[in-house]
Amino acid sequence: MIASALRRSPFPDACHRLNTETNEPDDDDASERPSKTALKKAMHELQALGEALMTLPDARIDAIGLDESLREAVRTAQRTKSHEGRRRQIQYLGKLMRRAQDAGGIEPIREAVASFQLGHAKDALALHEAERWRAELLASDDALTRWTAAHPRSDLQQLRSLIRSARKEAVPALPDGAARHGRAYRELFQQLRGALAEPGREEEESND
Repeated sequence: MIASALRRSPFPDACHRLNTETNEPDDDDASERPSKTALKKAMHELQALGEALMTLPDARIDAIGLDESLREAVRTAQRTKSHEGRRRQIQYLGKLMRRAQDAGGIEPIREAVASFQLGHAKDALALHEAERWRAELLASDDALTRWTAAHPRSDLQQLRSLIRSARKEAVPALPDGAARHGRAYRELFQQLRGALAEPGREEEESND
């Protein structure tokens, strides 16, 4: 009983508080803070957004309404040619982007970049589509029927003329057997690309 009494503390509540304070610190604040890895990733994303912002035309950048320090940093980065100088400027640009984010001004930048990149993606898709149609039209007369059904406003007489001329101009002349194409081949591509760039007009007429 004496040993049991000695092991029993006369101040259990005080001992419990002491153990809590010394051995079990409150980590709530620490757990809510972002890790160094997360902060580094966020900074890299902002730098990447800054690099994407640099590719926009000046008119689009001006339309965003950037503060002067950020706008000037973009201009400087665009002018910088050396690899190291450009790297440092992009890092600085990332810091300014962080300030813009903290001030709640990052979303207009994201939206402008996304809109510009979407336009580029659509342009690339239209180019591939025009190339595909040109290859099909030159390979088969049936392709013209399909094209006419999809694009009834096309100038069929001009298309037929360009197709005939492009076929005549295509002469295997290169060492690897690839065909050498002339002006009609390029004009046919421009004709198709122009029609594909106006899907709304074609759809409107087909529904009339």
